[in-house]
Amino acid sequence: MVAADLPIGDRIRHYRGERRQDAVAGLVGISPDYLSQIERGLKVPSLPILYALAQELGVPTAALLSERPPPAEETTESPEAAVGRALLGYGPARSATPVTAGVLRDRVEAAWHSWQTSGDRFSAAAATLPELVADVEHAVRATRGGSDAAERRAVLRTAADLYCLLRSYLRRTGRVDLATLAADRAVRAAEDADDPLRIATAQWNLGHVLLAANQPAEAEELALRAAERVGSARLPEVERNAMEGALQLVAVLGSARRRRWKEARERLVQHAAPAARLVPEGSNIGWTVFGPTNVALHALSIEMEAGETGDALNTADAIDTSPLVSLEREFTFGLEVAACHSQRRDDASALLSLLGLEGIAPEDLARNPLARQLVLTVIRRARAMHARQAEQLAIRIGLV
Repeated sequence: MVAADLPIGDRIRHYRGERRQDAVAGLVGISPDYLSQIERGLKVPSLPILYALAQELGVPTAALLSERPPPAEETTESPEAAVGRALLGYGPARSATPVTAGVLRDRVEAAWHSWQTSGDRFSAAAATLPELVADVEHAVRATRGGSDAAERRAVLRTAADLYCLLRSYLRRTGRVDLATLAADRAVRAAEDADDPLRIATAQWNLGHVLLAANQPAEAEELALRAAERVGSARLPEVERNAMEGALQLVAVLGSARRRRWKEARERLVQHAAPAARLVPEGSNIGWTVFGPTNVALHALSIEMEAGETGDALNTADAIDTSPLVSLEREFTFGLEVAACHSQRRDDASALLSLLGLEGIAPEDLARNPLARQLVLTVIRRARAMHARQAEQLAIRIGLV
């Protein structure tokens, strides 16, 4: 079995196995160089050649075709589907007694902690989120018309926190549509609770959804407006600085995605970095992980996206990720380092980084599109020993 998104060239290489490339090419009637280019994704084989390759490799022609299954064929029993059903209201009967805000708050905080620190966070979230979403949704509905204003506000605060977590989970499981819905509900819940901190956090989450939906200009505009409002909000100083800085980082990413590198660097230095110096490392306000280390990671991201890999790796060398309270951010750091090595065609270093990421967050490595692409690049391009190691890694993460 191979993954549905594995390209044709990589499928051919997989089924060729240990057979020599020149031998297979000769039997098919093409040059070894042409087969090499097909396997590296530089050439697309014609149907007759594809058929001949399939015959020689002993597999159906369809096995060499790279096709994603249509959405209609996706199982309705997947964890993502279960979370989606809960989000859309398939929860407890309206007559059921709702869970109290205090209990829900503890469960949401535990879910957030697991999401940010666990190497198997996707499995853990799949096990807990459907029921938690259903219970929070039910509590929101039950308290909407109730007489206990304090309980209703506490439920709404908890709901805002949960919806922000859902945004992160759903985006990383490929459901940007539901992530957008969750982010919007976070904003509504925070506004109904009249909670300035959660309003800012919800705007930060919404900005990340817009980035995921390839709308960087909209994300930047939203973040800058929200940052301006946070600056005048009645919040403790540390919370105000943290959220204003976190929103500035969304704007930084928006500029970078629009290839406005100078603007992104200036915003990072002039706005995000000064705010980070006023926020204690590890405070994790609003679950944004904002602080000096996170700002440094964004400096790395800018240089990596700009293709300035030498500067990016120099920046990475100066970063100590030990203060981070989020395994996700540590994973992103390692992945961007791997991407920089790959851009420099240093496949051995890229592979070493990827193997390190497998050790700390194997589920993230298996799900992340960039990580999967980097593994395939090592297989296609690296020397035989490293290519074999990458092939074993590809098997472990479900690529083949």
